[in-house]
Amino acid sequence: MSSDYKDKRIRKNSQLSSFRLAVLGILTAIKQERNVKIHLVISILVIILGILNDLSKHEWMFIAFCIGLVISLELINTAIERVVDLVTSEYHPLAKEAKDIAAGAVFVAAILSVVIGGVIFIPKILQAIMS
Repeated sequence: MSSDYKDKRIRKNSQLSSFRLAVLGILTAIKQERNVKIHLVISILVIILGILNDLSKHEWMFIAFCIGLVISLELINTAIERVVDLVTSEYHPLAKEAKDIAAGAVFVAAILSVVIGGVIFIPKILQAIMS
């Protein structure tokens, strides 16, 4: 099935088509998934806060990594949920576990991102308040 899909959708310029399909997947998730929208809004707010606080290159690297990690894992979580829903519409304990574990991965990355954000932003905010 996978090769049939590729044969029909990706003919010439396959590398460019692969990028196009990846972007289409991201846009689909943004349109259809509430959590992806939430992560994007939070990411935009963090970027604005970073600009206002004049982050260093290293701080920006950590922020960019965290944003990319959380959004990437949310996309993977969404894909896993879709595949599980495709395979079975009935309740199955393994299907639930697969969805819960994928959601847990996003949660771990989000908590890590909050900790890193706190390490970066709390001293800057406290310094601004004290000044």
